[in-house]
Amino acid sequence: MNVIELENVTKFYMLGETRVDALRGVSLSINEGEFLAIAGPSGSGKSTMLNMFGCIDQPSGGTVKIAGTPTDHMNDKELTRYRRTKISFIFQSFNLIPVLNVYENIEFPLLLQKHLTKKERDERVMKAIEEVGLSDRIKNKSTELSGGQRQRVAIARALVTKPLIVLADEPTANLDSATGTKIIELMKTINATDGTTFVFSTHDAHIMNEARRIVHIQDGLITDDGKTAEG
Repeated sequence: MNVIELENVTKFYMLGETRVDALRGVSLSINEGEFLAIAGPSGSGKSTMLNMFGCIDQPSGGTVKIAGTPTDHMNDKELTRYRRTKISFIFQSFNLIPVLNVYENIEFPLLLQKHLTKKERDERVMKAIEEVGLSDRIKNKSTELSGGQRQRVAIARALVTKPLIVLADEPTANLDSATGTKIIELMKTINATDGTTFVFSTHDAHIMNEARRIVHIQDGLITDDGKTAEG
């Protein structure tokens, strides 16, 4: 099943009187359960493409489909609801809420969904915490955690909603190489165990080496779609 489909997608921005073409006719399909990296230099369009996957941005032209549903005609309310149920994000800056502890940060997206009981939320949060190895840090605030631990909280928060797709924007950029390697291994394990689709936007050669598929983008165009990395 294709969880993401882009058909001839374009995206341009106006900077004053200057038009910037971030995507220039991109077509791409991503299957359920992939562990895929979008690779390219700064300004290549990879972050714009990730924003399309996450329904954060709308295309100037072409069609974006998530799980077979076109998103380009959805209004803001519909897009927000879709993101909360289908898509989760992992950011390089972690984006944790400083006043909340580990449990509360992970529970937060479930509170936004509003359809689970307290018992159901607790079961999901504790499972996610155990999955990322932070059972001994439940009551710690983010300021009391290392960079790697904060990223583990961010991963647990992304997984707790049981999303179809996890989008990760440079998830190892603020981590040392040893910690980054552990984080990648954790995500690979989750991908293999749960079948969660992971899509990365990255410069990190280690992520590209571990990805099972690499899509190269440059100047808003895909230059290589489907290289399979070893390992």
